Amino acid sequence: MTPSTDPIARVSVISTGSVAIRPEHVGPTWKNVYFWLFTSTRWTAPRPINVYVIEHRDGVVLFDTGQDRASVTDPDYFPGGINGLIYSRLAKFVVEPDQTLTAGLSRLGYAIHDVDTAVISHLHQDHIGGLPLLGHADIVISQDEWQSLHKPLPEARGLMPSHIDLPGLNWKTITPEPLADPALAPFDNGHDLFGDGSIVLLPTPGHTPGSLSMLIRRPGHAPLMLVGDLTYDADLLAMGRLPGVGDKRQMRDAVGKVNALRGSMPGLTVLAAHDPGAADRLAETLDHVPSA
Repeated sequence: MTPSTDPIARVSVISTGSVAIRPEHVGPTWKNVYFWLFTSTRWTAPRPINVYVIEHRDGVVLFDTGQDRASVTDPDYFPGGINGLIYSRLAKFVVEPDQTLTAGLSRLGYAIHDVDTAVISHLHQDHIGGLPLLGHADIVISQDEWQSLHKPLPEARGLMPSHIDLPGLNWKTITPEPLADPALAPFDNGHDLFGDGSIVLLPTPGHTPGSLSMLIRRPGHAPLMLVGDLTYDADLLAMGRLPGVGDKRQMRDAVGKVNALRGSMPGLTVLAAHDPGAADRLAETLDHVPSA
């Protein structure tokens, strides 16, 4: 691609509220997840719930859809019993009326019906909150993640089918296929969303079995890697340190691949869903022209 053929007009970020989590959740920690979940007495400062918005010539794309405001206004949004207790121990949310997905898109000059595609990194609640508004769009998710929704005890694994498997949604499941692009090594499988190499979905399992990341490449701009919850802090990821939730072996492999890609792609910027520095990092990189 040359600058004149850049298929992407704009990359933006909006936050659909904030979330406080346990420091052990951010990691790194040696503690078992259930041990710290029920013994931790501290919360982090509020962290953003980021949704990334990519204006591509073939349509407006979301990476994740944020937190539903109903989660803080509807007392029946979360499950009850032991699962409800776990959810309450994991996170505390604040979503103001002007922090909805619709409001955030409006500030960028978009209406919800301008969204053509929503790529879901994984199916946890703070990434699927906008689904009820997106019956007109394609919802893209990895086949592994979709299958995990239909395994036993989804709510105990952080998935709430009543807020995910909604009538009228146009789900598009993908299975990563071999990539004929040596520049993406060590990733050898993925999914080129529009077939032009500008937006490539890469498997980064660990936080969940089917977690996806999104690589955005534009001529004249630093490449961006949107990683969902593979990390909660891009600096920790750069040091190879893992968060406190997920399959450690898979996360270590995924983090290693992202860091290897960073080494081969000058200026690659990692943007996570709940990294407080992500918005500033995006703003700093949009005008950066990487060295050859």
